[in-house]
Amino acid sequence: MRIAIIDDELNALYAFLEDIIGEEDVEYKFYSDNLNSLYSSVAEGTVDGAFLDINMPRINGIELANKLIRLDPALKVVFITGLSVSEADLPDNVRAHTVGFLYKPYDKKILARYLENIREKKRIIHAKMFNTFDCFIDGKRMEFSSSKSKELFALLLAYNGKSLTMYDAISQLWPDIDLKKSKILYRDAVWRLRKKLEEFGVPCVQWERARLSLDKSLISCDFWDYILTGNGEYSGEFCKNYDWSVNYLARLDSISRGIQIPRDKTESG
Repeated sequence: MRIAIIDDELNALYAFLEDIIGEEDVEYKFYSDNLNSLYSSVAEGTVDGAFLDINMPRINGIELANKLIRLDPALKVVFITGLSVSEADLPDNVRAHTVGFLYKPYDKKILARYLENIREKKRIIHAKMFNTFDCFIDGKRMEFSSSKSKELFALLLAYNGKSLTMYDAISQLWPDIDLKKSKILYRDAVWRLRKKLEEFGVPCVQWERARLSLDKSLISCDFWDYILTGNGEYSGEFCKNYDWSVNYLARLDSISRGIQIPRDKTESG
């Protein structure tokens, strides 16, 4: 289990370290002076839980939690504070990821309970759609059993929360194949994708009759973040191995130039 601790008080950090040093499975790192390193670690999925001081000179802990949750939707947060703060003081999206509050001076039993809660963190797929498409879990690249099951997953992610029907998928993945055969190919790709996600233990797709949809809380995606914030590593290429990807370039190029245009019909997030 990997945790990040962000507190600008050295005495508090030392006290925290004394309380967790006996936890054999806990890896920890302090990030008080390097938030960019923290952002990178969270985005890469190498942090399971973050212990954040609420009152810090450079950034408010609640604001920091909001940024980190956007980078990793499965991140769990514990707030460190000497003030009377409760979940009622948190915005909804932060509250949903909050394990609890650790009031100074620390209670070792409460800390142990929070660590156990973080151990139960959900697994998250980290999708990279700029340039070529790839997915990672626990820091390792996911190997799909077929190129079409991988492409089907990419197309579903490109829909950004909107359901993908069988006919939409067929029209974009098998445009030159007759309908009867393309339905067979579609069902095979769905079966292979489903088996792969079950293998990794990430139930992020809802399997409906002739329709697929996503549980976005189990996925982080550079494309989604870029659409939302305009920040990211887009350099003119998006899922470049797939023909249908060209339909997204105009919107991405506009965002890169700072131009806001309406969402296209495939975007709901």
